[in-house]
Amino acid sequence: MVSRSYSNLLELASGEAPSPSFGRMSRRIPRVMTVAGIMSDLDDDGSESVCSDPSSSSAQKDRIIVVANQLPIRVQRKTDGSKGWLFSWDENSLLLQLKDGLGDDEIEVIYVGCLKEEIHPNEQDEVSQILLETFKCVPTFVPPDLFTKYYHGFCKQQLWPLFHYMLPLSPDLGGRFNRLLWQAYVSVNKIFADRIMEVINPEDDFVWVHDYHLMVLPTFLRKRFNRVKLGFFLHSPFPSSEIYKTLPIREEILRALLNSDLIGFHTFDYARHFLSCCSRMLGISYESKRGYIGLEYYGRTVSIKILPVGIHMEQLQQVLSLPETEAKVSELVQQYNHQERTLLLGVDDMDIFKGISLKLLAMEQLLLQHPEKQGKVVLVQIANPARGKGKDVQEVQDETNLTVKRINEVFGRPGYQPVILIDKPLKFYERIAYYVVAECCLVTAVRDGMNLIPYEYIISRQGNERLDKVLKLDSSTPKKSMLVVSEFIGCSPSLSGAIRVNPWNIDVVADAMDSALVMPEPEKQLRHEKHYRYVSTHDVGYWARSFLQDLERTCKDHVRRRCWGIGFGLSFRVVALDPNFRKLSMEHIVSAYKRTTTRAILLDYDGTLMPQNAIDKKPSAKTIEIIKTLCRDKNNMVFIVSARSRKTLADWFPTCEKLGIAAEHGYFLRMNQDGEWETCIPEVECCWKEIAEPVMQLYTETTDGSVIEDKETSMVWSYEDADPDFGSCQAKELLDHLESVLANEPVTVKSGQNIVEVKPQGVSKGLVAKRLLNEMQGKGMSPDFVLCIGDDRSDEDMFEVIMSSVSGPSMAPAAEVFACTVGRKPSKAKYYLDDTTEIVRLMQGLASVADQMSPQM
Repeated sequence: MVSRSYSNLLELASGEAPSPSFGRMSRRIPRVMTVAGIMSDLDDDGSESVCSDPSSSSAQKDRIIVVANQLPIRVQRKTDGSKGWLFSWDENSLLLQLKDGLGDDEIEVIYVGCLKEEIHPNEQDEVSQILLETFKCVPTFVPPDLFTKYYHGFCKQQLWPLFHYMLPLSPDLGGRFNRLLWQAYVSVNKIFADRIMEVINPEDDFVWVHDYHLMVLPTFLRKRFNRVKLGFFLHSPFPSSEIYKTLPIREEILRALLNSDLIGFHTFDYARHFLSCCSRMLGISYESKRGYIGLEYYGRTVSIKILPVGIHMEQLQQVLSLPETEAKVSELVQQYNHQERTLLLGVDDMDIFKGISLKLLAMEQLLLQHPEKQGKVVLVQIANPARGKGKDVQEVQDETNLTVKRINEVFGRPGYQPVILIDKPLKFYERIAYYVVAECCLVTAVRDGMNLIPYEYIISRQGNERLDKVLKLDSSTPKKSMLVVSEFIGCSPSLSGAIRVNPWNIDVVADAMDSALVMPEPEKQLRHEKHYRYVSTHDVGYWARSFLQDLERTCKDHVRRRCWGIGFGLSFRVVALDPNFRKLSMEHIVSAYKRTTTRAILLDYDGTLMPQNAIDKKPSAKTIEIIKTLCRDKNNMVFIVSARSRKTLADWFPTCEKLGIAAEHGYFLRMNQDGEWETCIPEVECCWKEIAEPVMQLYTETTDGSVIEDKETSMVWSYEDADPDFGSCQAKELLDHLESVLANEPVTVKSGQNIVEVKPQGVSKGLVAKRLLNEMQGKGMSPDFVLCIGDDRSDEDMFEVIMSSVSGPSMAPAAEVFACTVGRKPSKAKYYLDDTTEIVRLMQGLASVADQMSPQM
């Protein structure tokens, strides 16, 4: 079954009138923004945002909308003199290979992207119909001036250099941030979103966005459809936080990416850098659960996928079987092998990060250090045209040409050139032929996202029977290949048999080239076999299927969640919570307070009544007055339940005579100021501190900004003021260390928000809630109103006790129960408030009501 919005477009393409019953989604595809212009950062009109209630979708064939800057389409003008265009698939496009890898029988693929040629506005409707009907492609038409600012401006002169670790320290080193270019980038992403709107069935379709050209697109899509099933894959490196944080719009891009459900990276390093940026700039930490990495973002779990892309095995093997490939291999064998010359091969784009000049210098060094190789070794450097344009590209071309000329003049001789530079476009089969003949492939990029050249080389060297005959090889002889690869490219971690090098170290690269040439044949064969086994099983189909499986797993709970959008502009995000989890309204709780007569109020302190990041942690006069007012009502039992020491809490609330205090997570308990301090569990010895204290002290000395808080029955190691990444890493180590050395002690070791805590076993805030309810029941005062507010994991124990006691003997029948957490996040509480300001406002409202009711008491 075809989705409603898509079937509507098929009718348009076939010339049939759309059915009016399809409503808003049944309009014609407009020519989106065919006049140049710049949009603001985000259209904040929320009228088209689809959110709130889950709805069922009819069963149909899975469909994915693949979105990228360019469609996998070749386009050219008709040459017979007639108007119009000729379109064909671009077999070299990763997006098309992705579709082949998924298989047409399992999933339907729709493409959204730009064409490589400018289409006149008068032709855009016709071109849209042809591409949709014939190729299932939806072209995005961007005005030329806007496209230049977006692609050649912001993408290639600002994002691309920064993501490859080039800081704009001067105007010549990458582009300085330009807000007009940023606005153009946002505008084009908005155009893409409008185009996707024409084909998406949001309840059923998956959307897969590719690369840094469209990093804010997830925000536009999430704003329109809160439950859109959205994946994003970054094909470039993601820089370390020290580099990324120099970007003026750093938070906008991070938040936009977090509007995806699944974010993919080629390597763990790239993912680690992204997670570090989220932690340092947004305060969002990640967790690993059963092998999956995820970030909790306003109730949504954003999953992280780490998997390098593969090559299209079937396509490559077909090219290896072409007669043209065989003929070219034969020509190269005649040119090099018959002259007993060993071919080294480099295949790179002509840009500043591919390290072509460094490779040439290493070749020069090889010939200097090993004169015997002069006349016997040839480096063929295939330089593909640069994808961008600018002064830096011209400088790379000039430097490359000059270096090649110098090396050939010094080491060349009649009939021999040590370096052959091919700077014209080669057909794919010609490049494959060079792979087949080359003894070693060199990839010395100083920074690159993935780079599939080594993978193509490995499969080409495996060859086939016909090529074996051309090469005069016995088909039973194990194949061999050698790779020298840069440490700074995405495929390097997956090629454990390659010789990895620092491309900046010319001597090391030259030595690696020599090692590749003189390595024994059996070892070359073993390395090739290992690489071939990996590359052949981790092809583009494996990559695509794995990504979509994880996307489906991440999105499976969408329909069960209650969603709504908050925030403006590129700060927009979706809150996704359990349908029964809702905001606690002042009117609701005030009404319940007035109707009831016996009340239990339990309040956490840090993060609830006092912000976590407050410098002065003492309660304000306003807070103390609120507490005193609530305590004056003889029908109220008010408790502060905190992890702080009993001395601190007693000193902070000296005037609240009827206030109950539970200190150190409830180990110490006092019903009121005149009462004696009791313990919720039998008193325990604290001999374990002699073991724990030296361990904590060690981590404090090695973690700048961390401190130890020694309480009567517990110890806390806090890293709130330490580097977040290092502090988190140290906390995990400390947790393991303490669990190990305290394994035989009657204590538990737990991690919390920027802390690691050791406390006696059995102590929890839940015991306080249970003790209070039982105490009130014993006095014949079973509460008919219970309010419990907290902000972290330790408060969940209170929520659990409160919620499990509903309809039990410790509460009055039909009691009004309000378990409330701070912030919208997964919780056992049924209510939430956004922050401490709202908590204090709520308590002030209850205190005001209590004050009004006091004459009646």
